[in-house]
Amino acid sequence: MNTFQDLGLNDDLLRAITDMGFETPSDVQAKAIPILLEKDTDLVALAQTGTGKTAAFGFPMLQKINIESRTTQGLILSPTRELCLQITNELKNYGKYCKGLNVTAIYGGASISDQARDVKRGAQIIVATPGRMKDMINRNMVDISKIEFAVLDEADEMLNMGFYEDITDILSHSPKDKNTWLFSATMPKEVSNIAKKFMNSPVEITVGNKNESTNQVSHEYYLVNSRDRYQALKRLADANPDIFSVIFCRTKRDTQKVAEQLIEDGYNAGALHGDLSQNQRDMVMNSFRKKQIQMLVATDVAARGIDVDDITHVINYQLPDEIETYTHRSGRTGRAGKTGVSIVIVSKSELRKIKSIERIINKSFDKKEIPDGMEICEVQLMSLANKIHTTEINHEIDKYLTSINELFEETSKDELIKKFFSVEFTRFFNYYNKSKNLSVSESRGSDRDGDSGRDFGGDYGGNDDSSRYFINVGKKDGYDWMSLKDFLKDIMDLGRDDVFKVDVKDSFSFFNTEKGLQEKVLAFFTDYKHNGRFVNVEVSEDKGGGTSRNKRRPSGGGGRSSGDFKPRGERRSGGDRRTSESKPRRSGESSGPNRRDRRSGASEKSAADSSFSRQKRSRRKD
Repeated sequence: MNTFQDLGLNDDLLRAITDMGFETPSDVQAKAIPILLEKDTDLVALAQTGTGKTAAFGFPMLQKINIESRTTQGLILSPTRELCLQITNELKNYGKYCKGLNVTAIYGGASISDQARDVKRGAQIIVATPGRMKDMINRNMVDISKIEFAVLDEADEMLNMGFYEDITDILSHSPKDKNTWLFSATMPKEVSNIAKKFMNSPVEITVGNKNESTNQVSHEYYLVNSRDRYQALKRLADANPDIFSVIFCRTKRDTQKVAEQLIEDGYNAGALHGDLSQNQRDMVMNSFRKKQIQMLVATDVAARGIDVDDITHVINYQLPDEIETYTHRSGRTGRAGKTGVSIVIVSKSELRKIKSIERIINKSFDKKEIPDGMEICEVQLMSLANKIHTTEINHEIDKYLTSINELFEETSKDELIKKFFSVEFTRFFNYYNKSKNLSVSESRGSDRDGDSGRDFGGDYGGNDDSSRYFINVGKKDGYDWMSLKDFLKDIMDLGRDDVFKVDVKDSFSFFNTEKGLQEKVLAFFTDYKHNGRFVNVEVSEDKGGGTSRNKRRPSGGGGRSSGDFKPRGERRSGGDRRTSESKPRRSGESSGPNRRDRRSGASEKSAADSSFSRQKRSRRKD
């Protein structure tokens, strides 16, 4: 087994390694460090998140730069502020015995003049995000014309975030004879292209197979109806009392919503996304590292800076837009030799993506059932019992024992135990006693929820528990099914999956909600206007399954789109949209599958005619 001494590192770096408690190099470190120390070369290194890539390029760079010089010799580009700061701190720790070393972080959200001043003091190494780095180069605040080493860290993520042009522009200001080291967890075509463009005959090393997941992580998926996603999330949390997890959502809005719901339902949760200020993000991450937050809900971009070794679970509340991103997510757990679990909460329309992920990560998913209420009660009860069993006695309680013993003088041991544990058990039992089964059989019909846009798309199957509506807004108003769905959710303050089976025609559309929301929908659109024009919504008598070829337009001028109606950016406040399970002090679950039907069209127009005509006559009174 290799040691750090075998890799050829100097004494200053070895002393720092000893202080940090590193014993043996990781696979990527053992492969990359000797190559980078022995010769001047370009390098492409593929290894999973959490395998020690920072040290793999950090140690060679620290050893090869001239600390006596105040010239900037090394540039490291990373996708996010959090990762930029993380790399900077790690390099400072690695080089703490290298006297005169100056590593400077450049990132957005902080004073650009302060950062420029730090660079001018003689920064041998700059760690930067692409946007801020490009800005400072354009302002002549940074000179990278003499750098000897350029590192593209998390290259796949930087390209996914749209930084290709920024990277190209930045590297155009650097010397052509520099060494470029590219580190990435996955190797999509975009990364291959950038390697070909900026690198000269690079050495390539791979830890495991390309895009493969680490063996320290097991992969599970839970199949539920799409509108049961949040209830499933809470049950998984309740079934793992010691959970310390990152929950991934695709958008900033969904991330904030899920975090707020968890907090409202009594969980120690927090949100991490791009709309937070740097100070807010730092506070959230500090709370997470201290485990004051057990469930951190994050976007993929914000999570790039998470470097916590004790994460037990990664939960994919929504699958990512890009399959390769799953590798980054699952890499948040199973770090530093520990094991972890990557969970996917999935609807039927997403099952094919599970198969695609399995091929990429070269690992199989285990299909698991969402725990039922009694399983959770048992888990919570035994968790409490184990905590009590291992609790050290605080002898300050001794002075109260006489009073306590007198109170329970006639209570037997068994009865006392039952009373004690019933305090917690009853809370969960009352909540979960009549809870429904959330798991779905793969063989039971279709559940095309369309909640992932271009990735999952498609139409829903029929749903007898839903209401179908006609609305006089269509393609001529600039809508497709996704933008109309988002607009309806926003103005009525509904959940992501509360609007479904959206079918957009030229001048009108149809959509579905649960029957329980029908009163709210119709009441909202009773007198809803935009630019002086009524937006008409009526319950359709057709469920979208007809095949009639009748092409006539709905009667009534109100159904003709005037072309002046566009989505509003502001959310309309409304009543409490949540119908999901709340914390165990509350009761009730949302019900009904979320299905979509491929069959819709002309017959729905006919079904809407009579109701629309009635609506038109009522509008004339206004």
